[in-house]
Amino acid sequence: MSLPGASELFGGAAPKQTQPEKRTTDGPSSVRSRTTVVDDRKSSGRIRHDTKITVYVTEEELLGLEQTRLALRAEHGLTADRGRIVREAIDVLLADFVDHGPDSVLVRRLKASE
Repeated sequence: MSLPGASELFGGAAPKQTQPEKRTTDGPSSVRSRTTVVDDRKSSGRIRHDTKITVYVTEEELLGLEQTRLALRAEHGLTADRGRIVREAIDVLLADFVDHGPDSVLVRRLKASE
């Protein structure tokens, strides 16, 4: 049994969901198997989010995140909470992975930490 979501109960439209797709390039030897998101994908920004994850960070990482938030406000006039900054960072990192695959920042950093 599935219960209705808040948007169904209160009549609001659900946010557009990005759908995973396989990204391929021309030629049989260049087919990639990694799952990617649609090319027009953007960070969800300031909307209500129904999905939550918990991520544990070091004190230094949290301090860096908070310093970044304050620098965005002081130096660029941008107001963003920590969650928004994390969502933007995830979007940028995933886009880099989609575009560069084995040469992406994510792959390089994960390999370096092995």
